[in-house]
Amino acid sequence: MSPLGPFAPRREAETPDVASGQIPGLPGAPVRTPVRSGQAATSAGLWPAIAGRLITRQLWIELYGLPGYGLTLSPVLVGGKVTAFAATPRDFRPHDSAPGKNLLVGRFILAGAAMEVEPPSDPWNRPSPSRPFAVELHAFNWLPALMAQGERGAREALRLTLAWADAFARWSPFAWGPEILPRRVINLACAARRMGAVATEAERLRLADSLARQTRQLLRPPGGLATRAERLTAAAIGGCVLAGAPGQGLRRRALGGLAGALRVTVHDDGSHASRSPEAGLELLLDLLTLDDALAQLSEPTPQPVSEAIDRLTQGLRLLTLPDGRLAGFQGGGPSSAARVAAARAHDEAATASRAADPTHPPVGRIGGLVRIASPLLSIVADAASPARGAWGATACAQPLALEIACGKDRLVTGSGWTPAATDRQALRLTPGHSTLTLGERSLNEPLGGWKGELLGPRLVGPPIHVTTDQREAEGAVWLEMEHDGWNEAFGLNHQRRLYLDQRLDELRAEEKLFPTPGRKEVIRQIAAPYAIRFHLEPGVQASLARDRRSILLRGASGRGWWFRTDGPDVAIEPSVHIDAGLTRRSLQIVVRGSARTDSETKIRWKLSPAGASGDPS
Repeated sequence: MSPLGPFAPRREAETPDVASGQIPGLPGAPVRTPVRSGQAATSAGLWPAIAGRLITRQLWIELYGLPGYGLTLSPVLVGGKVTAFAATPRDFRPHDSAPGKNLLVGRFILAGAAMEVEPPSDPWNRPSPSRPFAVELHAFNWLPALMAQGERGAREALRLTLAWADAFARWSPFAWGPEILPRRVINLACAARRMGAVATEAERLRLADSLARQTRQLLRPPGGLATRAERLTAAAIGGCVLAGAPGQGLRRRALGGLAGALRVTVHDDGSHASRSPEAGLELLLDLLTLDDALAQLSEPTPQPVSEAIDRLTQGLRLLTLPDGRLAGFQGGGPSSAARVAAARAHDEAATASRAADPTHPPVGRIGGLVRIASPLLSIVADAASPARGAWGATACAQPLALEIACGKDRLVTGSGWTPAATDRQALRLTPGHSTLTLGERSLNEPLGGWKGELLGPRLVGPPIHVTTDQREAEGAVWLEMEHDGWNEAFGLNHQRRLYLDQRLDELRAEEKLFPTPGRKEVIRQIAAPYAIRFHLEPGVQASLARDRRSILLRGASGRGWWFRTDGPDVAIEPSVHIDAGLTRRSLQIVVRGSARTDSETKIRWKLSPAGASGDPS
């Protein structure tokens, strides 16, 4: 088995260039003008992290790769032998049972790729068709669907699990890495007791031993700040499932460190430190599973865990749009309505609020995302800088980006990039969401090359400072946002003003580019091409009116909305959207023109219901 992981290596020519402007994964659908690289240099602050990671990574690889390392994970030598399972935690994530039928006959369909493995063979000692497939496979994300097939599914799950334990008994950087191990432990923990019920005595002991080893590894480095809360939550769940003193010891160690990890990861307003709404949703689902596991043991849930659940629930309430899915920003996709509903099922406050006034959606600010609304319009704006450092591995360089839902139709959105789409890093650049770009550049870029392999694809480049001002009046909301990200390259600031008329369900906006105050001496008198993009949800119909300034939009409900602008060049162009890791074709509205760097440039646009007087023909 290759130490680099059990997936087939990709040829160098297949590696996408994030600065080329090409949309990886969907040939024939490039952006209209290639996005030029900002050539973001590695800042001096990264070198200590690079040096430290070089040293520690090699240290752990050498240590964990030693022939006798597995003995340090053995329950027999550390904490005592595990002979039984104590709990069956509930996985609150909804799972489709249909793929389990394919798994029974050896057909694995994961992350858009497929592998045929005729039983009694297994998929462990053969290359996976892609890295996302390998991640799903080794995280055991297929296990819930297989367990839904009754006793036959449980027996096949047991066979595959023990085959994995034989093939990967020794630590390896991929299969035992912090990206995969927590998910596998949670999936195994939720199914272990039912698999044990169909196992022989020897098989049950092997299953318990494997789960105990993996749980113990979660409490050891390497890991990193950004995944610490997830790893400790998974370890605590594993400790709840393992019976006796070994499980109790693992549970106490994990819960002891989890309190501090949650304080760093979950902010007071309920946002995740990565600023990804989906990351907050997934952590909430894990914490609910931990809460259920502790309840089965008649143990109280620690206060920091309960408080984190409450904060994440409050944040989820604000970030759920009328279609029941999440707002998609900063590496977080919309997820699914069923998944969001499962995480909110315990939210009694939201249920009472909806019953009292179902016509008024929640408004407010969480983690730099601002939501304003009228009876038919819900607008979420990214009004903060992207996450930096370790949290920036999933961040996107898209300040002032917008998502707009008209009724239950999500019309304006972004590319939907998430970490599951690892080979589509170009969609993290500024043109990948509904915001303004200058010179077809990106403000920041993912760290690439050997540095990105070492530290992860964290976002690097000049810092972006964002300011906001929100005012409310009778029947209206005014939101003004501004950032200085274009200062260094063009000497310009970008200001986006939104005026929401709540009585007319009409959104009016103004984009302004103006010279950065106090930088007259460095301003070059040139024309900078701008592009204001409005990515449309897949399936949204867009028709350009004869005036060439208006576009009629229709979502799934069929209700029409007019987009109008005074921009000099308006076009409907192809785009792409990532949905559950898969690429779908979509459309985007692009308003283009040129802005002088020594004076102000203003572009206005408006979104209003169709059918009103004055509609264009």
